[in-house]
Amino acid sequence: MSDVTDSSDSDENDYLIACLEKDLIACLEDELDENLEDELDESSSNSSSDNEAESQNKLEGFRCSPSPISYYMVIVPSVKVGVCIHPGSFGGMCIYCGKTLDGESGLAFGFVHKGLRLHDEEVSRLCNNMTNLLCRKKLYLVLDLDHTLLNSTSLHRLSEEERPMITQKSYLEDVSKGSLFKVEHLQMVTKLRPFVRTFLKEASEIFDLCIYTLGDRNYSLEMAKLLDPEREYFNANSNVISRDDGTQNRKKHLGMVLENESAILILDDTKHVWPKHKDNLILMRRYLFFNSSCEHFGYKCKSLAELRIDESETDGALAKMLEVLKHIHYTFFKENHVDRDVRQVLSSLRSEILRGCVIVLSRALCRDFHTLKKIAKKLGATCLNTLEPNVTHVVSNSVGTRESKWALEEKKFLVNSQWIEDANFFWQKQPEENFSVEENN
Repeated sequence: MSDVTDSSDSDENDYLIACLEKDLIACLEDELDENLEDELDESSSNSSSDNEAESQNKLEGFRCSPSPISYYMVIVPSVKVGVCIHPGSFGGMCIYCGKTLDGESGLAFGFVHKGLRLHDEEVSRLCNNMTNLLCRKKLYLVLDLDHTLLNSTSLHRLSEEERPMITQKSYLEDVSKGSLFKVEHLQMVTKLRPFVRTFLKEASEIFDLCIYTLGDRNYSLEMAKLLDPEREYFNANSNVISRDDGTQNRKKHLGMVLENESAILILDDTKHVWPKHKDNLILMRRYLFFNSSCEHFGYKCKSLAELRIDESETDGALAKMLEVLKHIHYTFFKENHVDRDVRQVLSSLRSEILRGCVIVLSRALCRDFHTLKKIAKKLGATCLNTLEPNVTHVVSNSVGTRESKWALEEKKFLVNSQWIEDANFFWQKQPEENFSVEENN
């Protein structure tokens, strides 16, 4: 058992406070909706001072009523009696004192309730306590949707070879069992990634789950229903975040999650949308089932749908990633100390993947050269610029390069660039014989 569960009464109180903080966000949607939405809508459409005063009086009455919000005002140390520092706002009014606030500071939490904002200091305070997670021996997992858990395309973008799928009954199964769905009101078709439901079920046992997508709100909620028809993992008002809920400039930010960053893992196929949180990120190989997605990312090949094949359930990307996540979770909780940080665990485990490999990359790799070298170093490999006796691997996509010829002569491993990429995606050194450099490359 962790040291948190064996702590003093003071630590138990900290745990209760942490729970209350999370409950605040969950209850804001229900209670504020019932008590304030009509008044705020009315005051926003009518600028008279009488209506504004009436709305503020309504808020004051709600604020004084016995509710989790009342506990919030009593317990939260950032709010002191008589001195309101405006920890957040709703419809432009402080959620504590009801004062009308100028500007839009802090982060918007539209997925909790439209118009709700929490200011930077309050977001930081809520995120700094991880007692709740540690007591339950869980970490927090943020999941991207598109090309990570599923692949969607517009009906009109289906290729001629893909169109028959949506007319064949066998492809449109019951939502609780199927994997290909025609979403009529969105005019889209969605394919769930193989193994995704098992992945969510087993991951939820050791992680609290959250969807965070740059898709719009309607789309994200519809996809959450397909992934989780029984609503076991995703609640629209707490852990489904879309681009309409406060995300700006097509970037994602962990402040929206309201958990301590040292306990959060991110699973996403796109690195650049997380500019401030790359240390939390596990990069996923993209799931490109439809032709439109292949074209979008520049792949000139037939799609999985056109080929009538799919990723493996047992050896595919999600199955492999579940093993990685379980190992990270085990390593995180193996040592019982207060300064645990999942980012350090990620860095440490990643650096073991290619440890002992001494690599020379062919300059003929051109624009991929520096990217692959950076990845290899993060995976623990030693990268050299010269061909030396201690080199173990040469990475090239052509047998005609100087480096490739030397590797063949010296009986060193000669592998293509996919060897490094797959080690990065699957968190495991790959068999060299599966990545041979072909004569025609």
